[in-house]
Amino acid sequence: MEENTDKLRYPVGKFQNPEIADQTHMASWIDTLETFPERLKEEVQGLSDAELEQRYRPGGWTIRQVIHHCADSHLNSFIRFKLALTEETPTIKPYFEDRWAKLPDTKDFPIQSSLQLLAGLHARWVYLLRSLSDGDWDKEFRHPETGRLISLKTNLGIYAWHCEHHLAHVRNAKQHPSA
Repeated sequence: MEENTDKLRYPVGKFQNPEIADQTHMASWIDTLETFPERLKEEVQGLSDAELEQRYRPGGWTIRQVIHHCADSHLNSFIRFKLALTEETPTIKPYFEDRWAKLPDTKDFPIQSSLQLLAGLHARWVYLLRSLSDGDWDKEFRHPETGRLISLKTNLGIYAWHCEHHLAHVRNAKQHPSA
C-alpha cells in the first residue's frame, strides 16, 4: 500500500541529483524548463471546471491547485536564482506551499492567469539561465529550514524534476481521478 501511495505522490520518483551535473544535464534541464509551460497548457486545454477539480491521489491537490502551485513555486525559484546571482550566499525565504494551496486564488481561481504567468516567467528564466557563466552555476543560497546550501546548478535540476513531477500529477488526475 505504501509503495502505491509513494508512486501516486512521486510518479516520476524523487529528485536524484547526479554526482556531477555536466553540460548535457544542464542543457536538458533548461530545455525542460523551456517547454514546460506549453506542455502543461496542452495537458489542461479544454478541461471543464469539474475536471480541474480532479485529484491525482486521495488527499492530494486538484489539477487547478497543481497549476497555481507551479506558478507560485516557479516564481519563488526564479527569485532565488536572482538572489543567489546578486548577493553573497543569501538565505532564502521559505513558504508554506500547503497553506498557499488553500488560498482562494489557488483553490477557486481560473487557471488561465497561472498558465500565462508560467509562459512569461519561463521565457525570462530560460533566457537568464542560458546567459549564466560556468562560475554562476556554483553560486548558492541557504535554505533556512535545513541550513543546507543549494547551488544554482542543483536548483535547476530540482526544478526540471518539479516540472515533470507535476505534469505527471496532472496526467494521473486525468486518467485516474481520486477524490
